[in-house]
Amino acid sequence: MKPLLDMISAHKQGQPIGVYSVCSAHPLVLEAALCQAKQDNQLVLIEATSNQVNQYGGYTGMTPSDFAERVFDLADSIDFPHDNIVLGGDHLGPNCWQSLAASEAMARSEVLIADYVKAGFKKIHLDCSMPCADDTLPLSELTMAKRAAKLCEVAERSWNECGGEAPVYVIGTEVPTPGGALESLDSLAVTQPEQALDTLNAHHQAFSDIGLGYVWPRVIGLVVQPGVEFDHHSVHHYQRELAKPLSKMIESQPHLVFEAHSTDYQTPDTFTQLVEDHFAILKVGPALTFALREALFALDRAELEWLGPQQAAHLRSTIEQVMHEEPDYWRQHYHSRGHQQYLDCTYSLSDRIRYYWSHADVQQAQQKLFENLTQNTIPLTILSQYLPNQAKAISQQLLSHSPRDIVIHKVMEVTDIYARACFSNSALIKEHI
Repeated sequence: MKPLLDMISAHKQGQPIGVYSVCSAHPLVLEAALCQAKQDNQLVLIEATSNQVNQYGGYTGMTPSDFAERVFDLADSIDFPHDNIVLGGDHLGPNCWQSLAASEAMARSEVLIADYVKAGFKKIHLDCSMPCADDTLPLSELTMAKRAAKLCEVAERSWNECGGEAPVYVIGTEVPTPGGALESLDSLAVTQPEQALDTLNAHHQAFSDIGLGYVWPRVIGLVVQPGVEFDHHSVHHYQRELAKPLSKMIESQPHLVFEAHSTDYQTPDTFTQLVEDHFAILKVGPALTFALREALFALDRAELEWLGPQQAAHLRSTIEQVMHEEPDYWRQHYHSRGHQQYLDCTYSLSDRIRYYWSHADVQQAQQKLFENLTQNTIPLTILSQYLPNQAKAISQQLLSHSPRDIVIHKVMEVTDIYARACFSNSALIKEHI
């Protein structure tokens, strides 16, 4: 995967550049990411997570090929070149099947990996850190590494069958909880350099033992904990002094940078520091759908004031009702009760509400909202109350009145922060795309 390999090479040569990874399946978020990349003349890295997208459809109902088709169709709609898109698979391993015996979970993981590679995904996160039903806890580094090597073997075989550019890999066993911490953050330990080296050595040995030593230069990222995380209502911001030993350690690895998960909601300054300190792959997901929710709820409120309750689409009340009737996606994450539970369901930084935007009733309400505001252009005086930045952009003729464009603009407020941290010195990457 030449663009990513070129980025890693430039970073290892001292350029403080990186890439952010958009982990979302929502079409408006994906379109925002593509629009950001087109605006910046940069590549875009878009990743699907194993619980979102798998051979059984995941919670989005999409297989890897379905997801790839969605991304490329959206790219075509804004005239964005396919060559500038890198598709990645996140947490590919037994994550979805931890309730099964390891043999069955790994068999399903092999199908998962093969399907991702065949669908054109070129950045593969081999994540075997999750224990299966019959595993002895804690999982040993050796067990996790051997399982990752087996999945890498499957990926290489799948790539050899379908051709194209060779995939690149990310490894790492110190993986934060996907989508944010489940409990309040009192303290957060940064990965120790010795732990990171143990992970690298175990995986290198496991790869070599089954004849995959040739793949190692394409292992571009190691997932570690740099000291960033978020829970329902608070953010643990990066403190570079605490991560200095870890940052120094990766400088001895010629092909590797760190991949930082759960970087949502960091500040512009800490994003820049993360990239400078070799956490050069920044993962973002809930922060994007959090911004999406803010935009849609703001439009919902503005529409209600503008058109009145009889004509309004009532998007917010619809999704709240669906979440109440179908709590499976949030029940295990929000342990509060009463009004606090309502606040968590609506405003939590982990943004479990993102699982409900594809529900048929919610989709219908969103479509009606967009139709209402397309046919009845909302006055800027009302829009400014709820989305002041977007109202200002419209008044300056930088943005249309389209509700779809307003939502995308709101999401791009997040992607723009990432882009500035990653691409401010990326002239080398621009030469290759």
